[in-house]
Amino acid sequence: MRNAAALDPGLHRRLVDGLYLEAMIMADEARSYFDAGEAGQYGANDPLRRVAFACESLKVTTRLMHIIAWLLSQRAWQRGEIGDADIADEKYRLGRATATDPALAVDFPFAARSLIEASQELYGRVARLQDRMDVMQQGAAMPEPGPARALIDRLNTAF
Repeated sequence: MRNAAALDPGLHRRLVDGLYLEAMIMADEARSYFDAGEAGQYGANDPLRRVAFACESLKVTTRLMHIIAWLLSQRAWQRGEIGDADIADEKYRLGRATATDPALAVDFPFAARSLIEASQELYGRVARLQDRMDVMQQGAAMPEPGPARALIDRLNTAF
């Protein structure tokens, strides 16, 4: 896969490992929260609120599973378990996840809103990483490096 190969292998590995750890911790937190009594009691007297809450818990779980699956694919590619040509297949891309309507979640408990927002933010970061890798694969013109990157490049060439 040229897009991941264009990244520094150490950087790619650290990005994937860091995101994977974050996703796994968040998945465990989500499982613990949504299985707990407080989450089960939300909207107990209002069936529509209870269904909306259940749907949002599924969205969080789906979002996190898409992220984890993509990261596991990246890890498998790093170890040579998936070939360069195969990793470009659609089945290894980040799955589509539905965003939460903020107006719907405004009345949810704080912990639920936090998990929803954190999972959406993590999904956005992984999607941006995949998009950036796609740009690198297509050989599109990359934006000019910032001053810090230019300085690091100058230092690398000097030594």
